[in-house]
Amino acid sequence: MRCAVVTLAVLAVATACGDAHTPAPPRSPVAAPAYVGSAICGSCHAEVLGRWTGSHHDLAMQPASEGNVLGDFDAAEVTHFGITTRFFRRADAYFVRTEGPDGEMADFEVAFVFGVAPLQQLLIARPGGRLQVLGLAWDARPAEVGGQRWFPLYPEERIAPGDPLHWTGRAQRWNLMCAECHSTGLRRGYRPEIDGYETTWEEIDVSCEACHGPGSGHAESDGGEALPVDFGDPGTWQRAPGDRVAHRVPPRASHTELETCAPCHARRSRLVDDAQPGDRLLDGFLPAVLEEGLYHADGQILGEVYVYGSFLQSRMFAAGVTCSDCHEPHGLSLRAEGNALCTRCHSAERYDAPAHHHHAAEDAGSRCVDCHMPARVYMGVDARRDHGFRVPRPDLAAELGVPDACSGCHADRTPEWAAEQVVQWRGGAASPHFALAINAARRGLPGAEAALAALVGDVRQPPIVRASALRLLGDLLSPASVDVVVASLRDADAAVRLAAAGATAAVDPGTRAAWLAPLLSDPVRAVRIETALALADVPPELLPEHDRAALETSLTEYRDAQWANADRPEAHLNLGILAAARGNTRRATAAYERAIALEPGFVAAHVNLADLHRATGRDDYAEQALTRALDLAPDAPDVLHALGLLRVRQGRLDAALELLRRAAEADPEHTRYATVYGVALHSDGRSVEALEVLEAARAGRPADRRLLYALATISRDAGHTEAALGYAHALRELRPGDSGTAALIRELEADRE
Repeated sequence: MRCAVVTLAVLAVATACGDAHTPAPPRSPVAAPAYVGSAICGSCHAEVLGRWTGSHHDLAMQPASEGNVLGDFDAAEVTHFGITTRFFRRADAYFVRTEGPDGEMADFEVAFVFGVAPLQQLLIARPGGRLQVLGLAWDARPAEVGGQRWFPLYPEERIAPGDPLHWTGRAQRWNLMCAECHSTGLRRGYRPEIDGYETTWEEIDVSCEACHGPGSGHAESDGGEALPVDFGDPGTWQRAPGDRVAHRVPPRASHTELETCAPCHARRSRLVDDAQPGDRLLDGFLPAVLEEGLYHADGQILGEVYVYGSFLQSRMFAAGVTCSDCHEPHGLSLRAEGNALCTRCHSAERYDAPAHHHHAAEDAGSRCVDCHMPARVYMGVDARRDHGFRVPRPDLAAELGVPDACSGCHADRTPEWAAEQVVQWRGGAASPHFALAINAARRGLPGAEAALAALVGDVRQPPIVRASALRLLGDLLSPASVDVVVASLRDADAAVRLAAAGATAAVDPGTRAAWLAPLLSDPVRAVRIETALALADVPPELLPEHDRAALETSLTEYRDAQWANADRPEAHLNLGILAAARGNTRRATAAYERAIALEPGFVAAHVNLADLHRATGRDDYAEQALTRALDLAPDAPDVLHALGLLRVRQGRLDAALELLRRAAEADPEHTRYATVYGVALHSDGRSVEALEVLEAARAGRPADRRLLYALATISRDAGHTEAALGYAHALRELRPGDSGTAALIRELEADRE
């Protein structure tokens, strides 16, 4: 599967060439502790250093030299989509002959190897200080399970030069994508003026100070001065006779350890360029919530999301479990093997028995991880276990199409069969699950708004689930659900407050300003930034003077967050969006153009630039931008849609209809395209076709308000009063108090009489 690399920041901003904003300087080194290196650490902590040596952290990145390189460089060849890549040695160096950025075959020297198991990748030095990841990797697994071979990371498609996913492209750039999690004391050193790097590091692997922080003070004081990061949260897991599960005494008071691991074990975006071990996670990073494409509706992993997001959903996290309870943090081995790892806290008599898992001992299905931590394969060979520790729910698989552990093993059986078995074992139906609300919102089903509001208000749910529901609720917000959003702005969990701020986007500016102003002083950076973004288009006079100053400060933090990602075109798109919201057309234009300069095929920047030209009455420039975008991405629905609207404004309705049709067909999930196409057909006197298009779209999203309104009004205009009333009543069920819908129903009832 092709995995496009994009920034996750829901924030969205950035400056560009010509912007007067100056990025925040790095932290002052004055009086700051310095890195001393793992050898110095090991001089006092030899046993710990011994455990770390040879671990995956130690071997995260190494020079391409004898003993470090695992792959076959004895003139091995791989042909993929007509390109034959050859791996060979020359003296003491390792080389790859493959397709370069210009499409020509050339020899490239391997500078570093990346990772060790179950695969190893190759890093090739390119101009501008870039290190690029080759699109072929070495399968380090034993030959008997299919390993010991070179294989393509994108086996189903040809990645051509110029594509961001080509090995020479931006999405395969170590400095941008990988560096900070495979080295210690990294300074990316991005130089915007050349789109290049002067990247340095303290150690080439994930060493002691990557987690504990710079250790000079600790070392120079012979351990008298504490390390910057203190993982001490003393406690033990205790299980009295008769208890099924252990509990922690005292309860965990700190998530420092988890938040130290999370920056490299989470799907997240960067908010600062100098985050330090021990910093609060949401001050330096923005982790992804349960977004469509990343997680299934029930929270199971789908995209490459790593571990953090699934673990936050778990009962283990809620009980106070942390990473090192199961993983030895230096050698990275498990604390015990097989079910013995789980029965350190869970009663073996109760849980490691056929009466619980309903499988014969030692058979597949008898291991705890088989049912509670199903694996998904990434990068072709890397099976990673879901850390949600969830109870198997084949009933959800049957209803929603999500994976389930039972059907994953019993491939010859249906989820319905598995669900019936579980009902018999349990003696009754399973409890309600948040997946139903998430799925209803994603699919535009009736009742989604009420289900999401109930989910947000249920404080028994994990905060990441409630935050995810708030993200979805923002698109459905009405007077019926607004109270739960307002209450969430004061939630104890920062991720919930952050999501609640973003959910207010559709609220009128005055009300939004009154609700959100207090969050401009929130102690957590990510919350302040999201709040500032939500208030960016609010007229200044709607905010008291002290809140205006707080808004400007938080917007500066947002701009700094984008400059921390200045080598990503998405950051400049974000800056353009902010500048446009603040009415600064010049800065917005410069930001969009900078994004395009970094990645000419970045369609979103072309579309936003065109929309900016449209808004300022320059449709000729808008047409140029959209034409360029269409050349780059002929089937991109947002480009087709925007160009279709431009043709409508030009009075070229036939050309507009063709473009709008292609947009609707290219992305049927986003019903805005079908709605606009249907309205355009109606405007051309083709009401029958319009209703057919809109009804087809509604089959996929039956509770879509825009579709229902279009269906009601077009049916009315076509003389189908009863049908129009049916659509209008469906609208009223979604928003009972909406005055516009009530007026439409009165009008239609009068027409019927």
